[in-house]
Amino acid sequence: MTDATPAPTPASAPVPAPAGTDFPGKTLGIVGLIVAIFFNLIGLIISVIALNQSKAAGFKNTPALAGIIVGAVLLVLTIIGYIALGALTAAAGGLGTTGY
Repeated sequence: MTDATPAPTPASAPVPAPAGTDFPGKTLGIVGLIVAIFFNLIGLIISVIALNQSKAAGFKNTPALAGIIVGAVLLVLTIIGYIALGALTAAAGGLGTTGY
């Protein structure tokens, strides 16, 4: 009686995704771009997550990159706007005083 061990089975190659399916992070990138227009910081974070998912899978994600750019630019403009509003409010607060 011989002690025969079965031959190991070769590892199967990864099966490509069927045609028409999205790559990882694509839908999240589109959502991040849309959200970045209305809620800058949240959209920026979502877009960064989507871009990282796509990079990890080896895909280019243009909507996520656009969401990062739009979110960052609008966030900076919003911060500048709040600073300007605060400065104008502080300056207008001193207009009604007469100094008596």
